[in-house]
Amino acid sequence: MPFITNKTAKEQVDIFYEDYGSGQPVILIHGWPLSRKSWEQQVWKIVEEGFRCIAYDRRGFGTSSSPWGEYDYSALAGDLNAIIEKLDLKDAIIVGFSMGGGEVVRYLTDYGSSRIAKAALISSIIPLVKQKSDNPDGVPEDALNGIIVALQKDRVGFLKEFSKGFYNYDENKGERVSEAQLDYDFTIASFASPRATIQTALSWMHTDFRSELKNVTVPTLIVHGDADATVPIETSAKQAAEGIKYSTYEVVKGAPHGLNVTHPDELNKILISFLKK
Repeated sequence: MPFITNKTAKEQVDIFYEDYGSGQPVILIHGWPLSRKSWEQQVWKIVEEGFRCIAYDRRGFGTSSSPWGEYDYSALAGDLNAIIEKLDLKDAIIVGFSMGGGEVVRYLTDYGSSRIAKAALISSIIPLVKQKSDNPDGVPEDALNGIIVALQKDRVGFLKEFSKGFYNYDENKGERVSEAQLDYDFTIASFASPRATIQTALSWMHTDFRSELKNVTVPTLIVHGDADATVPIETSAKQAAEGIKYSTYEVVKGAPHGLNVTHPDELNKILISFLKK
């Protein structure tokens, strides 16, 4: 199986990846608490449209190894850099979903854009999740702390219910998302490293990327659902679009956080159009 080892990390990390197709490389960075498998409805379309598609598992998730320490965004961006350098990717397009948007921005902060042609933020947490006096639309700290407590007390119990909100399940069940999809997500999430699940949650909850938006100097697609109950659009996509100079902002009407599953046709049309520009 293909692994890339990040030997520059404090603890050696083996990152599992899948590499399909040929052409301009598109790197898919998954959200929390899933794996590369969450991109199922996008991988085939990207390859079919003539691109090389690389999807990988974040450290601690999927098939990648699970170090004990270092789940901050610079460590995670270091793993992305290891992939880009090992595969000698140039003119690449990096696409981050939810938490993965943080790797996109931190990569551009830490490593620059010499190998990057474009970026995309899908249902992204960028620039800031937590509610603050200057970010009133963010998620209250008590609610974020409640997630950590729930993960520490009964991680699998929390994860069993989490994806219902991810997909606005009551509104979308049957037509846009199945109960089997919830079961699939639960299986993926429950087998992730317990420590990685909590430490990466702390990273996406508390990292403030507002000062780093200036480092996103490549053309950037921002896509968000206006019914996202997990990452409010006002504190994420709207602010990101205002702060990233060369951005294209697309709102998917009625879409929840997990729009890659519930609205794949709409997302794929927007994404492929951007990739081909």
